[in-house]
Amino acid sequence: MRIIALSALAEAQPLNLLAFEPLLELQRGLGLLGYGVRDLDGQFGPRTRNAWAEFEADCGATPDGNVSPVAVGELCRQVALLEDAGDPDFSTRDGTIAAIIAACGRHRLTLPQQIAYVLATVEHETNRSFMPVREAYYLGEPRAETYRRSLRYYPYYGRGYVQLTWKDNFSSYGKLLECDLASEPDLAMDPAIALFVLIHGFKSGAFTGRKLTEFVNERGCDYVNARRCINGLDRAEDIATLARGFEARL
Repeated sequence: MRIIALSALAEAQPLNLLAFEPLLELQRGLGLLGYGVRDLDGQFGPRTRNAWAEFEADCGATPDGNVSPVAVGELCRQVALLEDAGDPDFSTRDGTIAAIIAACGRHRLTLPQQIAYVLATVEHETNRSFMPVREAYYLGEPRAETYRRSLRYYPYYGRGYVQLTWKDNFSSYGKLLECDLASEPDLAMDPAIALFVLIHGFKSGAFTGRKLTEFVNERGCDYVNARRCINGLDRAEDIATLARGFEARL
């Protein structure tokens, strides 16, 4: 992500008075880091205000409603670290597992139990292949495509390491990643995009409104209810068992 207009700020300015371009860059940066901006529209609102305040607090600053060059510099630094993915090897299971572990670190999901639960989820959702899959892949073609066409949200059926569905969600992640997922939903099958969606969804609560850190944190580990981040309690016990296995190996 290029942060140009926002980086040009020479002195602190009130957040609610930022012009369209710097505010849009700020929203995208916060969104990439998992803060709850939701709409990338260059318009000031309560979600942007709260996300910026949360970011400042996480950086050890006292939120005051302003955007300073120092805070912008920290935003740029964190976004650069997040995007520094190197050249992951998605061609093998082990390579993908290594990429997932590294991505968890970039998104600050660093507890072994958090990483273990993400890995367990991918193992379950992809039938142990650790490759992006399409919804209903287990039916085999052409039955799977017939099923997908029956869905209310077709052609925005599930794709990825976890199932990204519905046009609004494709559009939101497309804006965040600056690619047109709404027009080309198959881009969600790209391993790098699927990886970002996977980790970001767990970090931000984008899938169901529940964050992984609610259930797995320094105070405790609830692998069963962590499934609420993805799909209610569907197969929650099975995935919890997988997570314990990964935790033992990390």
